[in-house]
Amino acid sequence: MTAAVIDGKAFAATLRARVGELARAFEQKAGRKAGLAVVLVGEDPASQVYVRSKGKSALEAGMASFEHKLPADTAEADLLALVEQLNADAAVDGILVQLPLPPHIDEQKVIAAIAPDKDVDGFHVINAGRLAVGQPGYVPCTPLGCLMLLKDKLGDLSGLDAVVIGRSNIVGKPMAQLLLAESCTVTIAHSRTKDLSSVVRRADIVVAAVGRPEMVKADWIKPGATVIDVGINRVPAAEEGKTRLVGDVDYHGVAEVAGAITPVPGGVGPMTIAVLLRNALVAAYRHEGIELAADAI
Repeated sequence: MTAAVIDGKAFAATLRARVGELARAFEQKAGRKAGLAVVLVGEDPASQVYVRSKGKSALEAGMASFEHKLPADTAEADLLALVEQLNADAAVDGILVQLPLPPHIDEQKVIAAIAPDKDVDGFHVINAGRLAVGQPGYVPCTPLGCLMLLKDKLGDLSGLDAVVIGRSNIVGKPMAQLLLAESCTVTIAHSRTKDLSSVVRRADIVVAAVGRPEMVKADWIKPGATVIDVGINRVPAAEEGKTRLVGDVDYHGVAEVAGAITPVPGGVGPMTIAVLLRNALVAAYRHEGIELAADAI
């Protein structure tokens, strides 16, 4: 068996095109563009790349992008003041503070300061609570993107056995909540799980989000299972001095057993920014009281 490749890049392109259509419709109805504010503190190279990409993507989708780049020594109080300013700005529908923050700033305090209805990252405890009890809110972008890929590939997920490897607040826990809401039977596995390979082997759906290169092996996978690899790990390449990207799954081995699998790169990664734009646009429609069909985006 050779697994079907789940093309996250192609799905994300379709989603972004739909966001663009609805963003133009929003501008006509509201008389303004949907607005996304992104805040970067410090000079972390990866964060700078992400912020540039998010800003560029917002503009390409017909949205307004507000970028705030602050020095690494910015005081926590000054960052919190900026967040409050963005909370009060009617032109801003979504606020994203790029993580990680410098060590002297309390990330949880900053996340808690973002207005829940502008928290398009879905990290605020109120949005986590809304997800847990099934109320409308904002869901972290990566797990929501994973769910979109799963539903596109499998259709109805009801009754399927799902194992999420990883229990982070950003991916593992919200992923489990989303799958539970789809009527899956869900297990959250982690570093303390006994006989992890046996737990994973019973799953129809495996979502790997642990940050350990190629940890999930072929003999962990039930034949025909669908495997979503959230991991992005840089490891040495065959050529000296070079590196390559791999996921948390041994792709080539697992692809011989699984029914479908996301590649790294080109799987889950492209979905994250596409879903961020989706969340920001949903926020804009909600803020203006303009109806948006549940299945529109």
